[in-house]
Amino acid sequence: MSAESSDSIPPADSSQPLKGKRALISGASRGIGRGIALEMAQAGASVTINYHSNPEEAESVVKECEAMDVSAFAIGADISDADQVQDMVSKACEQMGGLDIVVSNAAYSDRHLMLESDMDEFRRTIDVSMWGAFHLVRSGAQKMVDGGNGGNIVVISSPHAHMPMPGAMAYNMAKAANDQMARTAAVELAPKRIRVNLIHPGWIDTPGERKFFKEETLRSEGAKLPWGRLGQIREIGRGAVFLCDPRSEYITGSTLTIDGGIQLPWREMYRVEEARRETAAT
Repeated sequence: MSAESSDSIPPADSSQPLKGKRALISGASRGIGRGIALEMAQAGASVTINYHSNPEEAESVVKECEAMDVSAFAIGADISDADQVQDMVSKACEQMGGLDIVVSNAAYSDRHLMLESDMDEFRRTIDVSMWGAFHLVRSGAQKMVDGGNGGNIVVISSPHAHMPMPGAMAYNMAKAANDQMARTAAVELAPKRIRVNLIHPGWIDTPGERKFFKEETLRSEGAKLPWGRLGQIREIGRGAVFLCDPRSEYITGSTLTIDGGIQLPWREMYRVEEARRETAAT
């Protein structure tokens, strides 16, 4: 689109802004990926659900999407394997007749202090969370370039790209790489009319969190957050739909933070409140 025609924003149905679009979401059998798939289906997109080890859950998501009167498919692939990713992208294009949206969501993490890290788990985190994202972004972008109609890529990263969480060095490293990868891709793909954006979710209520925390901890600690609760998967999905909406076509290389304020200096409020109590007591 030339500068002269930039005032002509593509029209979109406000109720189904992604109607007719074709989306591939990695790691979409559960958690945030599931939330994205459901929101994109509700917005009118056909969806391909990638999974690694949960085919039954993936088929369940397919059925939920089909109930919204869109086409949906499930494809198993190890996102850390470049050949499997390329094959998955090709199959998704065959099933849906092309590719307009790619969401890199699949991730893996094990938490250990650096000096105690199991290097097999460390490498697995990097292979899935960093290389997996790269494989999908690269393969998806190539299909979009071949199609000649532009497209949208959304990378689900994390505030831990810049907030170093102890015990998660590999994950922090991978997410920092995701951010630079997405921004670099945004620059390189802009001439092809392919937009690339990031989402930084906060603490989201997902099955993956049960790997590290008990239910009681999730409830009690979630209530302490600025917004008073954990985020929900479909809230991240709505963010992904917004970024891929044709009316958002001037947004590329950006980061959408959906975190209920977790990155704000909310712990400092305790100091303010304590100072107020002391002042009131004197």
